[in-house]
Parts: sequence; C-alpha cells; structure tokens
Amino acid sequence: MHLPLHRRTFGLLALATLGHRAASAADKLPVTASFSILGDLVVVVGGDRVSVHTLVGPDEDAHVFEPRPADAKRLLQSRLLVLNGLGFEPWADKLARSAGFKGETVVATHGIKPRADAGDKAHGHSHGHGQTDPHAWQNPNHVAQYVRNIAAGLSRIDPAGAAIYAANRDAYLKELQALDAWIRTQLEPVPAAQRKVITSHDAFGYFAAAYQVRFLAAQGVSTDSAPSAKAVGELVRQIRREKIRTVFVESMSDPKLVAQLGKDAGARVGGSLYSDALSPPDKPGATYLQMMRHNVTQLVQGMQQN
Repeated sequence: MHLPLHRRTFGLLALATLGHRAASAADKLPVTASFSILGDLVVVVGGDRVSVHTLVGPDEDAHVFEPRPADAKRLLQSRLLVLNGLGFEPWADKLARSAGFKGETVVATHGIKPRADAGDKAHGHSHGHGQTDPHAWQNPNHVAQYVRNIAAGLSRIDPAGAAIYAANRDAYLKELQALDAWIRTQLEPVPAAQRKVITSHDAFGYFAAAYQVRFLAAQGVSTDSAPSAKAVGELVRQIRREKIRTVFVESMSDPKLVAQLGKDAGARVGGSLYSDALSPPDKPGATYLQMMRHNVTQLVQGMQQN
C-alpha cells in the first residue's frame, strides 16, 4: 500500500521532529538534586543545558525520606549530584554507594558558616543533625553561595557551558539581593517586641538571625522525632506568656501538632509556610523566590497580631 505523497512527507517531518527532540533531550546534562529547593536552583543556573531530577519533591519531607530503587537508577545516569549538606541528607551517601554513582558531587552549603541548633538546649529535643542546623537556604544571602557552588560544579563537568552558567548565576544573584531588600522593607513596620513566631519545627534559624525574628518550635531542626509532652507543655506556656497570637503550620508537616498548640495556647493557626520543600506548581511556593515572598507575607500578617 502506497501512502499519498503529502502523508509520507508529514510522516517524515514528524519522525525528524521526534528525532530532534530526542537528540536535544539526550544532549542535556543529567543532574540529580536532593530536594525541591535545590532542584529549582539547579534549573535557574543550568537553564536549557541541564535536565534535573529531584529526589524529594514538592511538599515532601527530606528529613524522613527513604530512597527507592528507581532513585538509585536515576542517580547512576546523572553526571552531577547536588546536595545541601550540613547533615540534611543522612541517606545520601548510602544512596550514592548503592547506585555506584561515579559523577561529581556539589555540596551547596560549602563555604557557609553553619548555625548551631539552639533547639536542643531550649526544648530538650533529640534529632539526627547533631548540633548543626542545615536550613541555610532560609537566608537569601546564603542562597547566593548555593548558586555560586552550583555554577562552579556545572562548569567543571561542562566547560563549554561555563559562560552561560556564570551569566545565569549573576542574574539570579541580583534577584536574591532584591529579595533580601524586599524582606527588610516588609519587616520594618513590625516592632521588635512583636517579631515572635511559632512553627512546627525549627527550620527558620537562619532567617531569624538575618532578620531579627524570634522563632519557637515544638520540634528541633529535624522532623524525624516527635516532641515530648514536656516540651509541648513548655511551649504552650511560653506562647501564653509572650502573648503570641498566631501559630504556623509547615506545608510538609502534620498540621495536628500546630493545631493542638494553637488550641491549648489560645492562638489562631495562620497560613501555611514552606520551610523544607517547595509547593506544587499551582501553589504559591513553586520556586525559591516565590516561596520566600509567600512566607514573609504570611509571617508579617501573623506577627502584626502579637
């Protein structure tokens, strides 16, 4: 059976288009990022030259993540693994070994002075990060170091794209400077005495230090263990004593703990914050910049009630 000429031509064009798409996808640098915030930053720096797979996706909790066999397979196909470091991914070394990963690894927090976790002393928490708080991305000035490290890592394995990575990095550094300035402007009207916030786990220490906001949390810097009844009781008394009017739930945490805190302390439950994970694309924290602006808007509204 012979196809009409126009149908044969269309078929050849379709095959050519599919071939081009396959080739362009194959040409991209395969990169694995440990969690959604890092995945967003790799996409920003890498642009069209990278294909990014994120292990812990939007609204998922990296603290309790357990890698699957499919994750090892995807990692084995990657040229670059991007980790946060500071103990945030205790499962990463085992995953890389089991996958037989031979590529480069970038630790995004390299060069950042880690913050000691104050939660252990204050609330008697026990968690897997020792004395180090891994949530350095809560300070945009630290994220500037993240993207520098990511750009350097991409350039090492793809020297031909180094100029593009540098340009993307520099453009994003300006966005981060603008974000930092915007946060300070938003917080300026809130008196120091009202800058107190309750969250479910201690994920905002770097934000607190950068912008002089006091965060209190029932859990330590990890969500992998439940707080003791004693710690929760102490926090309820503190909320009442300091007249904190709003408690916040984090998108990847169980809201029951915060709801109970609010009920016991007579505080309302405020909007959802994105701490350790971005939101899905249809929610307000789909990128790092959107996440930070959403969080600050929610926090300011809550603190103004104190």
